[in-house]
Amino acid sequence: MQPRIRLIFTMTLAMAATHCLGQTAVSAESQRQTALALEQQGKNAEAETAWRAYLKTHPASPEPYAHLGLLEARQEHYKEAVPLYRKALALNPAFPSLRLNLGLALFKGGELKQAIQEFKPLLKSQPPGSPEAQRLTILMGMAHYGLGEYAEAAPYLKQAAASDAQNLQLRLALAHSCLWSKQYQCVLDTYHEILTLNAESAEADMLAGEAQDEMKNHGGAIEQFRAAVKADPKEPDVHFGLGYLLWTQRQYPEAVSEFQAELANDPNHVQAMIYQADAQIELSHPEAALPLLENALRIDAGRELAHLDLGILYADAGNKDDALREMKEAARLAPEDVNVHWRLGRLYRSMGKKDEAKAELDKASSITKAADDALIDKMSGVRDRPAQAQDPAAAPADK
Repeated sequence: MQPRIRLIFTMTLAMAATHCLGQTAVSAESQRQTALALEQQGKNAEAETAWRAYLKTHPASPEPYAHLGLLEARQEHYKEAVPLYRKALALNPAFPSLRLNLGLALFKGGELKQAIQEFKPLLKSQPPGSPEAQRLTILMGMAHYGLGEYAEAAPYLKQAAASDAQNLQLRLALAHSCLWSKQYQCVLDTYHEILTLNAESAEADMLAGEAQDEMKNHGGAIEQFRAAVKADPKEPDVHFGLGYLLWTQRQYPEAVSEFQAELANDPNHVQAMIYQADAQIELSHPEAALPLLENALRIDAGRELAHLDLGILYADAGNKDDALREMKEAARLAPEDVNVHWRLGRLYRSMGKKDEAKAELDKASSITKAADDALIDKMSGVRDRPAQAQDPAAAPADK
């Protein structure tokens, strides 16, 4: 081949190759745009096919993995979305919105600890007070809440609520977190905020009532639950809560009425059955208590108080073998309940079983003594504490 002809041939091949590369680039971009368009139209299956086709020619690009993860998340396939997001992150940790989407997929898929690990650095990177910071603060609070980490949830929820004056649900979640982490003043403070948004919130009244009860203000707790009943007599557990508080104060007739009202709302409310039965026993109405206890144990056989009360009824009726069976089951379910061992000891003694009676009464005495010793140790610790430790304000000033 002549040199000139060879040169022309080489140039022609180069031009052809360049043209092919151009066509390939145009084709790849066309695939990408098609995938984006299908995704925006909500055509998930077609969009997934298009992104997977694009991925074959761009295996090192995070974009197709990110979008495939998004498509799975849109269909609530969160566990399938997570590895796709992680792959995209491995290829480019700075890809926009990727870490947030991963955190959301973990959160919605119930992997709350892992979600927190993604949200926490994101929250630190956001300007305080920004909408994104507010969103992440709520997510952090609710993730801890979902894990039962109420003390950790409360500061996030408090901050989020402070930034959203009209958000009732945030304040209810905050009040629950404060209650379950024993921050009772926080419950009451949040309760007053809730009242400004919904003056007839039965749930808020119940939360405040529980906080008052924990703070030993039993009268205040009962009044809060009365307000809850007035606000919404159909609220789940509202009658049971009031009935239980009345039961603890030995106001049995009214407690029975409240337990009956709870059962009218929920015929299978096991606790309402059991506590109503216990109140009926205290009121000397065994005929009313017996069917309640039997029904409760048909629904849930693992209730210690129901077995104990059934044992008491059988013992009073002279059915000592049946009573022994029920009380032994109560002792198995609640081995540290002093009342169970005391009742069992008395039953054994009435059956002439002196050794068994002594063993049970000794157990009751031992449990009582252990509780008394623990209280004495606790009180001694308070008395023995240095004065400045009890009251920091009383510590002498540095000289």
